[in-house]
Amino acid sequence: MTETTTRSLDADDGRALSGAQPGGVDPAGAARPQGEPGTGGVRPHRETEASAVRPLTGPIDLSQIDLSENEGRREVRQGLARFLMPYKFAIDEVMTKLKILQEEFTQTGEYNPIEHVSSRLKDPDSIVEKMRRRGIPLETELVQETITDIAGVRVVCGFVSDVYRVFEMLTAHSDVTVHQVKDYIAKPKPNGYRSLHLLLKVPVFLSSGPVQTIVEVQLRTIAMDFWASLEHRIYYKYDREVPSELLGGLSDAAEQASRLDSTMEWLHIAIRGSGRDTLVRRSADSLGGNSDGAAGGGSG
Repeated sequence: MTETTTRSLDADDGRALSGAQPGGVDPAGAARPQGEPGTGGVRPHRETEASAVRPLTGPIDLSQIDLSENEGRREVRQGLARFLMPYKFAIDEVMTKLKILQEEFTQTGEYNPIEHVSSRLKDPDSIVEKMRRRGIPLETELVQETITDIAGVRVVCGFVSDVYRVFEMLTAHSDVTVHQVKDYIAKPKPNGYRSLHLLLKVPVFLSSGPVQTIVEVQLRTIAMDFWASLEHRIYYKYDREVPSELLGGLSDAAEQASRLDSTMEWLHIAIRGSGRDTLVRRSADSLGGNSDGAAGGGSG
């Protein structure tokens, strides 16, 4: 908010077929010239067991492993840890882009719309539980399709207009593809949750080649972040069975946070002037679509 294995190669390098013995000596005991063609000496370059690292990508079927056994749980964690590596690297890519923006604003003395940034990578146990809860086999291809918030980055801004400004700057990168946008600021969820959710595809350059990897980016104001953090704690405490009076209180708090954002935005414009190049609010359609307003705060 991860770990690697090497591929075993076939140990048979032709000695059994040729009768050659290790160490450059033939069956009769005569020394062979090293590297002489056809003698089994130094051969043209082949991948060795140590150098042949299996690519991090590719489907892994973990659905048949017995999770009731310690060995099974360990095997699943190892498989998922390998599967998660590109997601970890994708987080690094997005975080680097954001840190560069922050450093640029610091160096130039310009107004910095980013208050702070955090990230998290879903852990293997959380993935197993989510797939089990949804009744979907634990195959990595299905995990990719089912869980879109494996890699998560959260950007907290001072003002609503800053949220959309950071959205514009981040998605202007030529290597970033906008996969999906859910604007819960323009159209809050029924429980009052507000944030701008992006699914971005970024290339991760592995030894086996580039892999397009999805990162969920949540952009929100300080007020929205405070409300979402409180809501998450309450849902966790009550195991998502929150009493109705608390739900009503959360809804009221969401409205108060929204009014606070509006007031602070007005003050921000009054201080800095109205000649700004970023709209305070946009329609969800202009950002590429919205979601169904499912209850609950952030993704999980």
